[in-house]
Amino acid sequence: MSENNFIKLASINVGDHIEKKQNLSYLSWAWAVDHLMRHDPMANWSFHEPQMYGETMMVSCTVTAFGKPITMHLPVMDHRNQAIKNPDAFAVNKNMMRCLVKAIACHGLGLYIYAGEDLPEGEEEEQPKPKTNGNVAKAAPKPPAKVEGKTGPWQMVFTTDADADLPAWIGIVMETARMALTQAATEKDIMDIFKVNRVIFDRLKADAPEDYTALMADFTKRKNELKGN
Repeated sequence: MSENNFIKLASINVGDHIEKKQNLSYLSWAWAVDHLMRHDPMANWSFHEPQMYGETMMVSCTVTAFGKPITMHLPVMDHRNQAIKNPDAFAVNKNMMRCLVKAIACHGLGLYIYAGEDLPEGEEEEQPKPKTNGNVAKAAPKPPAKVEGKTGPWQMVFTTDADADLPAWIGIVMETARMALTQAATEKDIMDIFKVNRVIFDRLKADAPEDYTALMADFTKRKNELKGN
């Protein structure tokens, strides 16, 4: 019976080659290609013409390995897994490579990541681990991250773990700011909320521009409601 190449690739622990950005994890495309070619020197891949769905785009890639072609598709997405409207060349290229890794995963390499698992079944040892004398230094925990506005009645303060999930942090900022808006009694209160917490809103704008835009619309709406007060 011939060797099952899928099982062989699926048993490899790719954890040390995962790249993290914001709240998402990616397997390095260069490493994935390198490892695929080591197992099948005849492997090849091709990208297909992107398809538009309204203002968003879908890219596709076919990877042929061990004589079997597999095609996968991927929307051109941002760091929050949201489809990008009218994506530029940089975003398209980045997601094409992610689609390549996704198609390679269907041949077994790193597929367990897409299933939400931490380790593959029957993990394959790529190379022996170095021996130690038992005195293994543990990584020091990262200090908490503190973001706070200027001192004042509308000051907002957030203390989060350095590895905190980005969407959770954004949600807390949005909820707190909107609660402050409901408590504002005058137009001046609205302006003070923004000025005092400008550093927090600037970070929100950098991390989540769409959420920032939505929150600024809430500021404008509340200010219009309080005109003259």
